[in-house]
Amino acid sequence: MKDAVYVLGGEQTDFQRNWTKEGKTFMSLFREAVQDGLEKVGLTPDEIKKLNKQNRIGVFVGNFDAEQYAVQGHMGAFLTEVDPCFYGVPGARYEAACASGSVALDAAQTKLRSKDYDVAIVVGMEIMKTVSSSVGGDFLGTAAYYEKEAKGVQFPFPKLFGKLADVLLERYKLDEKRYMGALAEISRINYANAKRNPKAQTRSWFMNKEHANARGGEFNMAVGGRLAITDCSQVTDGAALVVLANKNYAEEFAKKKGTKLSAYPKIKGWGHRVAPITFDAKVAESKGDKWVLPWTRQTVKDAYDRSGLNTKDIDVFETHDCFTSSEYAAISAFGITQPGKEHEAIEDGVIDFNGKKPINPSGGLIGAGHPVGASGVRMMLDIYKQVTGTAGDYQVEGAKNGLMLNIGGSATTNYVFVVGK
Repeated sequence: MKDAVYVLGGEQTDFQRNWTKEGKTFMSLFREAVQDGLEKVGLTPDEIKKLNKQNRIGVFVGNFDAEQYAVQGHMGAFLTEVDPCFYGVPGARYEAACASGSVALDAAQTKLRSKDYDVAIVVGMEIMKTVSSSVGGDFLGTAAYYEKEAKGVQFPFPKLFGKLADVLLERYKLDEKRYMGALAEISRINYANAKRNPKAQTRSWFMNKEHANARGGEFNMAVGGRLAITDCSQVTDGAALVVLANKNYAEEFAKKKGTKLSAYPKIKGWGHRVAPITFDAKVAESKGDKWVLPWTRQTVKDAYDRSGLNTKDIDVFETHDCFTSSEYAAISAFGITQPGKEHEAIEDGVIDFNGKKPINPSGGLIGAGHPVGASGVRMMLDIYKQVTGTAGDYQVEGAKNGLMLNIGGSATTNYVFVVGK
């Protein structure tokens, strides 16, 4: 593939950290992610300077809401504060709610495929623990239609994805106890997977299925309809970086490293679709369709079509489990089951760490954490680790191809990437 885009590697911060409690700012988070990421890849300041002189490199920053969380915009220019080697390097910030990291990845791969640049540094970052959970919940409401769906609503997104849980239950006429048990098992799996991940937010937390099933009590309060705290992803400070390159530079880079181009995986397929922004409009549009979230399914299908692969070819998935209901819907979107049969794959252990189609070996957003603008980049990094056999204790044996699904809003912006050697 002449226009192939390769993933050279990357790094993430420890998602367990609270940078505000440490007396540090968004800039501290940004600086550490970039410095550690470039060191991990082996891209030096001198090499960046050289590439910049030749106009062969760009910077792409995914961030949702630094204006509110950190009282700072213009995030695409802040690599100049990390190192003078970035002076003059073109950089910009990209935003699509919780899919901000993926829109930055997409912009980067587009520039590489068109041969405008040879190398792209993609950073996703969000600092969220600067405010209380209720204030942060209101900030996150701007990822929905704020005036119609979030204004004056405490924790609007748990309620929106609680509605998704309701629609899935009703649309497919599922047994409620069995369905809610399947959602609890999704939670248990993600927390269990996170224990293997040394940078996961919940790696030291306790969780079992009994706790996840005990919704509504003092230790697992209801937050949105049928959903409780254990059904939710985390409020997280974090950043992740990956370096992408076109074939010419990837070959150069491999030669310098004394390895082969085949050591680096490439982006084999991608998909990007936008659904109606309000949740009610999504539900109305999907009436009569097999899928409750048809545009999420179409995004996956687009990525399969572009890659020439299908569900049977994918060995590992990273999905956007902002809530257990979103992961439940993703199972059929991936083609693992037919819509309405997702609980069967959960009950049969298909999506477990040792299952046939493991989902979120990293722990996902529920276990690893969800720094909103960083999640898409973190998923890309974890898929890279899986297909290069470098995921450590959470490595899925024999993973050759991986797929990631990153969504923004109530499954409004949908992004999928397929990565493999």
